[in-house]
Amino acid sequence: MRLKGKIIKWNSDKAFGFITPNGGGDAVFIHKTALENRSRTPKINDVITFSITKDNQGRFCADQASFSGEKIKKKEAKQISTFSIYLSILFIALVIAAYFFGHLPQKLVLIYLGVSFITFLAYAFDKSKAQRGAWRTQESTLHLLALIGGWPGAAIAQQMLRHKSKKAEFRVAFWFTVVANSAALAWLMSAHGEPFLSLFT
Repeated sequence: MRLKGKIIKWNSDKAFGFITPNGGGDAVFIHKTALENRSRTPKINDVITFSITKDNQGRFCADQASFSGEKIKKKEAKQISTFSIYLSILFIALVIAAYFFGHLPQKLVLIYLGVSFITFLAYAFDKSKAQRGAWRTQESTLHLLALIGGWPGAAIAQQMLRHKSKKAEFRVAFWFTVVANSAALAWLMSAHGEPFLSLFT
């Protein structure tokens, strides 16, 4: 469900402001990155249509916002990034192969598979909430799932579901979790980290 309201405050230097929803209610925070038309600078009393989401701190804010009267551009179908999908499949295949060759305990492999599946579902539920205008899953939760081993499921969900695959800030944080998790696994498989693998047996 999309809402409509007016800009009541706008800070041009910091590119954010607040919207008062039609019908009353608390003012809603909006950042310029939430606007579909970022080339236009919002002004006081501009009418905005928007949906509601949560930021990394769990605060409600506007998302997918557009200026009233502007034609919403039909977004072209985004091409699926086969790189992300192939990388995820290759990683899972290598983890399974490492188990069969005795380099990783079974429990750790099952954790990767289980958390990846849960993360995929989390993305699916979040997209469903976005389409219904319901309160969204916090981005920090999605990043935490990716960090603890669910990033293959997240990468596949981003492309197959076409969700969370465009926002630059989110993508940067996501790939950081990929690097961090992969580095942690590499350390566990090294001579220094091998003793800690016993925690997963």
